[in-house]
Amino acid sequence: MKIDVKRFLLFLGFLLSICFFSPFLCSIDTNADTTSPHFDDYFIDETMRIDFYQIADKNNEWITLDRVYRQGSWAGNPKSLFDPCQSGRYYAKIFDVESKRLIFSKGFSSYCSEYVTTEMAAKGIKRTFHETALIPFPKNKVLFKLERRDRENKLHSIFEVEIDPKSIDINKEPLPGDVKVFNIHQSGDPHFCADLAFLAEGYTAAEEENFKEDLKKIADLLLNTAPYKNRKDRINIYGVFKASVETGTDEPVEGIYRNTALGTTFNALGLDRYLLTEENRAVRDMAAHVPYDTIAIIVNHKRYGGGGMFNEYCAFTMNKEWSGFLFLHEFGHSFGGLADEYYLGSVAYNEFYPPGIEPTDPNITALPDPMNLKWKHLVKKGTAIPTDWEKDKYEKMDSKSKQAHLEKEKYKGVVGAFEGAGYASKNLYRPTINCIMFSRELRPYCPVCEEFIDRVIDHYTQSK
Repeated sequence: MKIDVKRFLLFLGFLLSICFFSPFLCSIDTNADTTSPHFDDYFIDETMRIDFYQIADKNNEWITLDRVYRQGSWAGNPKSLFDPCQSGRYYAKIFDVESKRLIFSKGFSSYCSEYVTTEMAAKGIKRTFHETALIPFPKNKVLFKLERRDRENKLHSIFEVEIDPKSIDINKEPLPGDVKVFNIHQSGDPHFCADLAFLAEGYTAAEEENFKEDLKKIADLLLNTAPYKNRKDRINIYGVFKASVETGTDEPVEGIYRNTALGTTFNALGLDRYLLTEENRAVRDMAAHVPYDTIAIIVNHKRYGGGGMFNEYCAFTMNKEWSGFLFLHEFGHSFGGLADEYYLGSVAYNEFYPPGIEPTDPNITALPDPMNLKWKHLVKKGTAIPTDWEKDKYEKMDSKSKQAHLEKEKYKGVVGAFEGAGYASKNLYRPTINCIMFSRELRPYCPVCEEFIDRVIDHYTQSK
């Protein structure tokens, strides 16, 4: 019998990563008690950081454990241990081994979840991505379980491993001391605030003051934009600075590569303006200097570019013309779990949203049942569903005429179901004709997006 050596080595590595932390996999009923547990019964006020690798092409995915860390105070809400949003391509779930009870959950999307929808992945080209799950530090053995959505958005288990918090393999080394922290806006206890960590990327030691100025501009914008401004007393903002050797970021098409703290680069997934990093460990090491619920990376570069993934991070460049829009749009992805509402322009994805399947994203819909639109409580009586917006005419207009069309008085304030969303011209719908998740301009979030962001903030800040 011929043995595929590469597959054998990959499988062996998978087994070793499991055995490193646990002698066996547990079988736990995921339909067990899902009532909210008491934090002090299962956790202490510290953070367990679980680093792992995702290896995938379009049809296959493998997970291997990297390292588990014991780090500073837990930033999350001890009164809200289950993710209420039901968004993201993956779910991290934590079960208490002894009682088999679900004690923590969080949805997220990842670089890998986008890669598997690309042409490269369809050709069977496998890529490896480094990822992190943050959980409150458990008192006793837990089962760490990853679930992934299939084409119909149903969750299926793809990995599980038992972790003993008392293991000598838990990494407890101190954080590096070459990082500075700036407390920009402090509202209270991190446990009951939404804690935002803004990381400096591509700023040299001589540009520290530039970072502080850019950080203040972005913080002021956030705190004066709905819905964040209505909850500014429940938001903490931190700046985290680590000097880069060189200014800027990588621009592969131009043959430009910079030595920076977080390794960001344009041309992510082959798209000219898509700006991400694959150096997750560097991002997490830097962010760990503050209590954080979400990460935003400020990139010291004037060219238009950014990206964001739900409960992962967002990145954006700084310039006078675009930085405000870029930040609020990408932050809508990473913090609010919002989908792109636009559908014109190039993307790297093939069937990012499979036809006929209702997306989990709160601000787009396949409209499976017009009478039960997922945001129907925001639709005024008499509004047609779907909502006509002369779409065919719009698509033939030049840029200036398109903008004027979107600003027509008859569409202002109308929440309905406007066809064209989620990179698809047909069969996907957005809530309003125009929103910061649709247009490439600094404008408000629509009522549906605002409502969902409010829900996310409430998850981090509720005290009862």
